Amino acid sequence: MNPGEVSEPLRSPAGFHILQLVERRGAGGEAPVRQTHMRHILIRTNEAVSETEARRRLLDLRDRIVSGGADFAELARVHSDDGTAARGGELDWVYPGDTVPEFERGYEELRIGEVSPPVRTPFGYHLIQVLERRSSDLSPERRRLVARQALRERKADEAYQEWLRQLRDQTYVELRLDER
Repeated sequence: MNPGEVSEPLRSPAGFHILQLVERRGAGGEAPVRQTHMRHILIRTNEAVSETEARRRLLDLRDRIVSGGADFAELARVHSDDGTAARGGELDWVYPGDTVPEFERGYEELRIGEVSPPVRTPFGYHLIQVLERRSSDLSPERRRLVARQALRERKADEAYQEWLRQLRDQTYVELRLDER
């Protein structure tokens, strides 16, 4: 459809719809998205491993990597408490927003090949090494995923608001003033 055009009636599970395209944003060329390829070592904190112990262990590992005496991937295989340990801590290409904000801030500040100081996230402490970066358009699958997530969030909010409305409708409050 072009801006201003009106669609034929469309059927969906919610009923029938007639749509009008008001405007198209980013038509022709979307801004490229910066992706980062990296690896990490995670040490989870728990009753057995305190936060200071996790930081100390990661600082020791970082010193071994930076001095050139150890391979990041090999240390990740041995020391990481994450499912990526078998792959040397390697993560696939990561889009902005794919990770928790603390982790994202940690890797965004790094240059290619640089190893971060320990980064605290809700999962534990991480050492991060950026392998490469690229800029590319969102793939159709990724755009579809983002659209589905936005729709899911909107529907969840609508369901929550409906639940609150029903809860308020079913609630009976009686105020009594004690007279003495």
